[in-house]
Amino acid sequence: MADYKAPLRDMRFVLNEVFEVSKLWAQLPGLAEAVDEDTALAVLEEAGKVTGKSIAPLSRSGDEEGCHWDNGAVRTPAGFIDAYKTYAEGGWVGVGGDPAYGGMGMPKVISAQVEEMVNSSSLAFGLYPMLTAGACLSINAHASDTLKEQYLPNMYAGVWAGSMCLTEPHAGTDLGIIRTKAEPQADGSYKVSGTKIFITGGEHDLTENIIHLVLAKLPDAPAGPKGISLFLVPKFLVNTDGSLGARNPANCGSIEHKMGIQASATCVMNFDEAVGYLVGEPNKGLAAMFTMMNYERLGVGIQGLASAERSYQNAIEYARDRLQSRAPTGPQAKDKVADPIIVHPDVRRMLLTMKALNEGGRAFSTYVAMQLDTAKYSEDATTRKRAEELVALLTPVSKAFLTDLGLESAVHGQQVFGGHGYIREWGQEQLVRDVRITQIYEGTNGIQALDLMGRKVVGSGGALYKLFADEIRHFTASAGADLEEFVKPLNAALDNLDDLTAWVLDRARNNPNEIGAASVEYLQVFGYTAYAYMWALMARTALAKQGEDDFYASKLGTARFYFARLLPRIHSLSASVKAGSESLYLLDAAQF
Repeated sequence: MADYKAPLRDMRFVLNEVFEVSKLWAQLPGLAEAVDEDTALAVLEEAGKVTGKSIAPLSRSGDEEGCHWDNGAVRTPAGFIDAYKTYAEGGWVGVGGDPAYGGMGMPKVISAQVEEMVNSSSLAFGLYPMLTAGACLSINAHASDTLKEQYLPNMYAGVWAGSMCLTEPHAGTDLGIIRTKAEPQADGSYKVSGTKIFITGGEHDLTENIIHLVLAKLPDAPAGPKGISLFLVPKFLVNTDGSLGARNPANCGSIEHKMGIQASATCVMNFDEAVGYLVGEPNKGLAAMFTMMNYERLGVGIQGLASAERSYQNAIEYARDRLQSRAPTGPQAKDKVADPIIVHPDVRRMLLTMKALNEGGRAFSTYVAMQLDTAKYSEDATTRKRAEELVALLTPVSKAFLTDLGLESAVHGQQVFGGHGYIREWGQEQLVRDVRITQIYEGTNGIQALDLMGRKVVGSGGALYKLFADEIRHFTASAGADLEEFVKPLNAALDNLDDLTAWVLDRARNNPNEIGAASVEYLQVFGYTAYAYMWALMARTALAKQGEDDFYASKLGTARFYFARLLPRIHSLSASVKAGSESLYLLDAAQF
């Protein structure tokens, strides 16, 4: 397996040259003093070093060894404790955390790049700080000042970890039917009882305490999702002086044996009258949880991108070295027995597909992160509202599209290796196994598509969609003639998406099945069109600098490949949407 090298050049290109993020930071008072271009560069370079040197070497050994469960205790693979300590001491767990409680205070657009690096290095390792950061987001946004002061500093410092406890054996997506209960106590605390499953990092040996955020129902809670509250339940109770007290009855009953991410402990958690503290208002737990969901779902999308990037780096190194057959046009490496496989059209198809999707995904995830920053830090109500609406629209696309393409790119990378891609020591089969979870957790991609189609597009009567479409139209209308080769197909793709959106809106009025029937393919069409916008933006920058170095020439070539070979996928997907829902309901359940 090739050594992982953080794609810092491309990150700098996207941040500084395409989106010019320092201009955005200067307009946002909460960020203007905290970060500038030089600070961001220093942060990313250091993150590249720590992930490449300390974490990436553990990826394969961690997969081979996995986690160990023994009578409620979980031991992570060899090397993980030291690597986590190094990562935590660098402040990386709290990279996006509130400086008032010891966080680094970086914008999401920077922490997104750090997330990509740590997850490329080891997806299983990256889950531990990711879940902690997610828990911190909810605590910081909704918990009392007392709880924030008591828990956030140690969580940002990586001394304590966090977990999110939502799913139950009978309740995954449908959280309204959870059974975990919380009984109020005289001292203002609660006794939390119930079982949660699929809890990432619910138990491990990386930190001295784990802070669980648990969804539960109060005794007088209304039925359904409006009766869910959120509770902070520590593994060890915390004394008033900050020291650790008694062990809380929040125990790991077992860990799952999984397809991938073997070094990440996926736990069954049993809460047996565990002491917990209310976060936010009673019966408003889902709102508190969804504070972090947009960040987490973008984070999962970035996991897909990260796995794809690692697969590409492995594949490109192999394709340059592996000698097999001669080029169709005749021998290229005449001094060797065969040519490197990078000369073959199909290998180039796979490599360019990975490159185009990865770089498009990096630009898109950065764009969404910028909207999150604007929504959080802008003091202008109109600007903030627009960013919030774009985040709502694009979050399901970020999660589902990046992870679907993450699997595709992991498989392409495996295919480049041929038979060597199927055996363990090259690392490609692990990437295929690991990335597969990203399409499932944090809301399956089918659920993400339903969210986009049902809640965001149909639910807003197309208004949220129009917001994004209008931005693209503004770009294409103002583009120079030199961008014609990119603007023309982008406009055509947007026309197609406009038409598709109107078609679903119309059909959904009379047939509720149409929304679910259209949703997955619609999200894919949306994703490819959004990537076309990203590639047109990148091409504009690269065209102006193409004579400077090979980087820009490579960027333009990849852009042309995207428009020629990948964007046309929208046509078959659009045809599937317009086939409607009728064929889905021709069979009775017994006929399947």
